[in-house]
Amino acid sequence: MSCCPSPGASAAQIPAAALAGPRAASPLPARQGPSIERILAWYALPFPELIYQAQAVHRQHFDPASVELASLLSIKTGGCPEDCAYCPQSSHYDTGVDADKLMPVQEVVDAARRAQAAGAQRFCMGAAWRSPKPRHMQALAEIVRQVKALGMQTCMTLGMLEDEHARALAQAGLDYYNHNLDTAPEFYGRIITTRTYQERLDTLQRVRQAGIRVCCGGIVGMGESRRERAGLIHQLASLDPYPESVPINHLVRVAGTPLAQAEPLDPFEFVRTIAVARLAMPRARVRLSAGREQMPESLQALCLLAGANSIFYGDTLLVTANPQVQADQALLARLGLRVDAATHPAPEPA
Repeated sequence: MSCCPSPGASAAQIPAAALAGPRAASPLPARQGPSIERILAWYALPFPELIYQAQAVHRQHFDPASVELASLLSIKTGGCPEDCAYCPQSSHYDTGVDADKLMPVQEVVDAARRAQAAGAQRFCMGAAWRSPKPRHMQALAEIVRQVKALGMQTCMTLGMLEDEHARALAQAGLDYYNHNLDTAPEFYGRIITTRTYQERLDTLQRVRQAGIRVCCGGIVGMGESRRERAGLIHQLASLDPYPESVPINHLVRVAGTPLAQAEPLDPFEFVRTIAVARLAMPRARVRLSAGREQMPESLQALCLLAGANSIFYGDTLLVTANPQVQADQALLARLGLRVDAATHPAPEPA
């Protein structure tokens, strides 16, 4: 398909538009994060040594016996004009997902109450938009205020933001804004053509400037190489500061999307990615995100051992299945893990 160049495409063959956007804000400052070569060296460690190093770093900054629970609700489903090759909500693909309007405020707040009663500490809300319209902002701000009033942390993912969007969400008290980089710049053009990498960085910059914490990660298992996985982590760890929350998603292959037949990622490679993310971003919440429904409990336990300390909790993630609440509670109990207090990660020292 036009959105996915041939698997053999090199970075030089990827259209320049995939890497640089037309309306760039001031560029995100870079920090002295680990190089791609250093990240690849971590990936190449013997598995026991990698897990040991990741666990050691994890224990320096977090209680290794605790985990944060976050719930995710789709507040506006389907009909997205973007052509992300993994996404069942894209209007470019026939996946059986119908387009809906923004949920009423009270319905969202009621869902947050149910998630809180089930044990979730952070309530994440996603809308299948390229960008919110001005008419949406009053309702979105009210949703943030009312969910925060319940005592929950709030996170939204609404697509690209302009300065006024970010300011309005900050004034409402939004704790986190999620906007994933998805993959490395050199692989990006094979996954999406309707939004540039630079536009993603611009949104992250606007979120930071507004004073909102950043939730930003990516997806693995889309056919990328290990070097491209390392490139994603390098990009994340080089943001200044790096994200407070880093969701690592395992591709959920959905019929009707261009990646429906993607080759499955080796499970130990996924665990390695969790561990390397922990080493590269020691103080971040590394979140075990999409794909858990397809993971055996043993694999999830390895991910938690490798440095993941947050999971998405609930029966669905936007429109894809997630382990049932009772199953998650039972797994955490069997592992002797407790639910962490709803605190924000400590900032990286200057």
